[in-house]
Amino acid sequence: MAKIRLMSVSIVLFLLVSFMASAGGQREAADGVTTLNFWVFNALHAEFFRDAETRWNQANPNRQIRLEITETPAQELQNQLTLAFQSGVGAPDIVDININHFSNFLRGNVQLLPLNDVVNPVRQEFVSSRFDIYSRDGQIYGLPTHVGATVVYYNMDIMNAAGVDIDSIVTWSDFEAAGRQVRERTGRAMTIVETIDQRPFWPMIVQRGGDYLGPDGSVTLDSQINIEVLERLHRWVFEYGIADGAAGGATWVEEFFPSVNNGEMGALIMPMWYMGRFTGFMPDIAGKVAVRPMPIWEGGSPRSAAMGGTGTSVTNQTRHPELAKDFLAFAKLTVDSNIKLWEILRFDPPRWNGVWDSQSLLRPDDYFYNERVFQTLLTLAENNEIPSPNMGALAADAQDAVRQSVMPWVFELRSHSPAEALRQAAQELRQIRQ
Repeated sequence: MAKIRLMSVSIVLFLLVSFMASAGGQREAADGVTTLNFWVFNALHAEFFRDAETRWNQANPNRQIRLEITETPAQELQNQLTLAFQSGVGAPDIVDININHFSNFLRGNVQLLPLNDVVNPVRQEFVSSRFDIYSRDGQIYGLPTHVGATVVYYNMDIMNAAGVDIDSIVTWSDFEAAGRQVRERTGRAMTIVETIDQRPFWPMIVQRGGDYLGPDGSVTLDSQINIEVLERLHRWVFEYGIADGAAGGATWVEEFFPSVNNGEMGALIMPMWYMGRFTGFMPDIAGKVAVRPMPIWEGGSPRSAAMGGTGTSVTNQTRHPELAKDFLAFAKLTVDSNIKLWEILRFDPPRWNGVWDSQSLLRPDDYFYNERVFQTLLTLAENNEIPSPNMGALAADAQDAVRQSVMPWVFELRSHSPAEALRQAAQELRQIRQ
């Protein structure tokens, strides 16, 4: 009973705070400046939207806004948004939703506003598949933040010390051979494997033609491709010794960044959006990091995979739906804002027309080995080498299964073989009601 009373008090407090926030927003609107409440889970994203807010107000003197940005960890944000939708009050006007959780909000009665009216006029100028992952039944509910092309970040001090020519690494077998050379000559690992998250497992299976789900939403987590890739990563760690478990278990935790900054690995397999983490948290290796496409599988494959994502959405609880949608279109769909995605966040912008040939994107980057890093994306896109994962109703559950079960079972507890872990997790997924 005490637990129930505590939960009731928490809900009452949540609703009271939400009501006060909404009332405050109405008062400020009477002054000619409309407050839009905006939930984000990443401080870098907040910086980008602050810039968009300034540019919007300069361009729209008669529709001034004030963003009231609240930063909350992704899992907590999902929980709070779920509670707000269940109670019918307390949701923000605009919200960033991590792709790990987005499919949860596309179930049942969707409480996000369709954005087709702002997307359709420019959709042909974008990597269109990046809208698909935030859609249901033809309705688009989130605007993408990046393409998410996966690449390999090489620490050139380590590569040079080991005598490795990164441009000779064509296949994953070449990558493994280079990894042995790095370990033998420098004592360092070639790369890392997340033990409580999904990389590089997920991009490697999508690159090879596998995935957690099929195009129809069916569970394919235990496919032969997926088993073989996870077995390969297992050999990297426990047999070949060319990979370590990520410090802290994942590439996004605070403990991980120093390991990269200190040069504890030769290469990191991550999407291009991770460039912002390098420039923001790893100053000591500035100028030493070269970016290259993923190695291919021996039978041939694309050289990348589009991974990760954040869908920015307008909730159905907003009192200013048209203003919120118009601002969001300004911040995520225009040419200038897509260039800003690169300049501020180092995210590979999903709009190609008028953006990818911009001098801002194509100039050499001092941090990344003074090379034209964005040229890598152009090459991959021109050759249609950036497949995206399938995102069905079970997408969030499948990702949770890999992060919370498969990877810890295989790499931390060592309680399951790769095949056992994937088969057990897939069986449990199939029992979930869609």
